[in-house]
Amino acid sequence: MDFNLSEQELSVRKLARDFAQNEIAPHIMKYDESQEFPMDIARKMGEVGFLGIIFPEEYGGANFSTLEYAIIVEEISRVDPSIGLTIAAHNGLCTNHIYSFANETLKKKYLPDLTTGKKLGAWGLTENVSGSDAASMATTAERKNGNFVINGSKLFITHGSVGETAVITAVSDKAKGKNGISAFIIEKGWPGFKTGKKENKLGMRASDTAELIFENLEVPAENLIGEEGQGFKQCMKILDGGRIAIAALSLGIAQGALDASLKYSQERKQFGKSLSEFQGIQFKLADMATEISAARLLTYKAATMKDQGKEINLSAAMAKFYASEIATKATNEAIQIHGGYGFLKDFPVEKLYRDVKLMTIGEGTSEVQKMVIARNILNMF
Repeated sequence: MDFNLSEQELSVRKLARDFAQNEIAPHIMKYDESQEFPMDIARKMGEVGFLGIIFPEEYGGANFSTLEYAIIVEEISRVDPSIGLTIAAHNGLCTNHIYSFANETLKKKYLPDLTTGKKLGAWGLTENVSGSDAASMATTAERKNGNFVINGSKLFITHGSVGETAVITAVSDKAKGKNGISAFIIEKGWPGFKTGKKENKLGMRASDTAELIFENLEVPAENLIGEEGQGFKQCMKILDGGRIAIAALSLGIAQGALDASLKYSQERKQFGKSLSEFQGIQFKLADMATEISAARLLTYKAATMKDQGKEINLSAAMAKFYASEIATKATNEAIQIHGGYGFLKDFPVEKLYRDVKLMTIGEGTSEVQKMVIARNILNMF
């Protein structure tokens, strides 16, 4: 078992690290304060392949591995998790749903613009009546004149107001429960499709989050993804892969918190010596470094298993659960190490502390991950 990254993977890491430092770092607080989506950065990410990371070149993608995808998300999130979330949501949700389950006609129609960043993707599953209980969604899709008419709304949608292409789910046969849920591709500008409230958030403020509203939205029948009634099963598979990206995002936040803490603890003097010379601070740094390394192993393992075509339901849940919880702990410790300065926006840990909380909530709460993990290990016996 080789734990070293290949030359290709090291090159990808350097590409992402350089991009984060040169294109993102100078603008972090500008976008955080204004809650403006950094469209200029998004377009540049499209140009370097970060919005089509895991997709074949025939669809305009960069054809990188899942492990390289995780490395990119980790490195970008180490500097600004909001931008890391854009990469994760765009690649792992909307674009991946189309790539994984749509027919060839839909792939050729929609993927090239998404993988090159010409258009941003949104993915609509969550509703105000269905969070962790996704199967209880209320949005409906009724057949009419050979097409589908969709009514309802989706909540907390990443790229909700800036995404031009969206994959959404709706109940097409209520009598079948979760087996009556279907997935569709819709486009911004279609009559009956509009953006609702843009959310004012605690963290991840440069990541666009908004409501999607459908009022008699007519969707061509050919924009049904896969077979009718397969939407819920498709989403569960997409979430497995998405959890690897969220684990990588969490990993980046945790590493960013450790980076800042190492720097600050060596520069800050108290009682005639640097903070890093105090055993209490050393213990915090040691705990952070060890737990981050463990989270990285879980995350890279899940990514490698996906690349190998193995079942990742358990490994992805473990990686997402552990990495998100460790990231939360790491940012808390980073604030404590910084003391009063950690409470100021002049220091990066303040923003990381706000951004990290979403990690234990999005794409399945920590409690949901525990349910998935428990179900898997109980089935082994």
